[in-house]
Amino acid sequence: MSRFPQGLLVTEVSDSPLEFRHSFVLRHPPSVIPLAGPCLFGFVLSMANSQLTWYGHSAFKIVTPAGNVLLIDPWITNPSFDKGEEELAALKRVDLILLTHGHGDHVGNTVEIGKRTGAKLVSTYDLAEAMKLALGYPAEQADNDTTGAFGGQLSLLDGDATVCFVPAWHGSGVVKDEMSPPIYAGNPSGLVVTIRNGPTIYHTGDTAFFSDIARVSDYNQIDIMLVCIGDHFTMGPIRAADAVKAVNPRSVVPIHYGTFPVLTGTPEEFERELKKREVKAQLRVMKPGETISLWD
Repeated sequence: MSRFPQGLLVTEVSDSPLEFRHSFVLRHPPSVIPLAGPCLFGFVLSMANSQLTWYGHSAFKIVTPAGNVLLIDPWITNPSFDKGEEELAALKRVDLILLTHGHGDHVGNTVEIGKRTGAKLVSTYDLAEAMKLALGYPAEQADNDTTGAFGGQLSLLDGDATVCFVPAWHGSGVVKDEMSPPIYAGNPSGLVVTIRNGPTIYHTGDTAFFSDIARVSDYNQIDIMLVCIGDHFTMGPIRAADAVKAVNPRSVVPIHYGTFPVLTGTPEEFERELKKREVKAQLRVMKPGETISLWD
């Protein structure tokens, strides 16, 4: 239930975990008069919540309640998303681009989007330097105000978003072209993103399971965990389920699977492993291009 000066916005949760019914009622003592049902006022609640879009692989868009637009690892034209080129062309406003590490399937369309929209790059300092040196990301959009290191918090967009870099076990290097060697891009990271008046989101990046992943939730209750499950280059479903149990988020979205044949982990296997461990987190399996609302 959300409070407004004129009345109450009521959310009714159905048996389906993703289905909600909304109504708005006006305070009019001694009675409460129903004003409208879900068709007219349901939009009010969605406007007040963060929106999360999955583009497939590890790519996401977050729209905050204030209307700011954040992208994470924006390989929007990845093979899992058949409308990638169309979506890429439609991105007119992007405020921040967050990167977990320097591999091409995560850097993706970052430079094109950054040059077109003026988006600031949010990453570790070493990765930002590699992005500028090797790929030509605009230097004025990747300065100290949006780059940092592990453990530090970045307050961005006048406090609308806070980002903390946390460890991930993987690699990180930026390649200019097929004929050039990789350029060192520092250590890979996961990202803890806290939205003002919204949720705290943990994107694992590409990682193995490691015991200290449990420490990610020491300073924040993780509302939604975006966890790699594809195996081969990252955790598979078994270790990903262990990671979710360790972090204990409210909900979890599997990512980084099915893009290539070697990424054999599946949401079905992941769900079975979660059940074996009696994990309480709600599993939300998204489709490429799907958008969901996130409650704080």
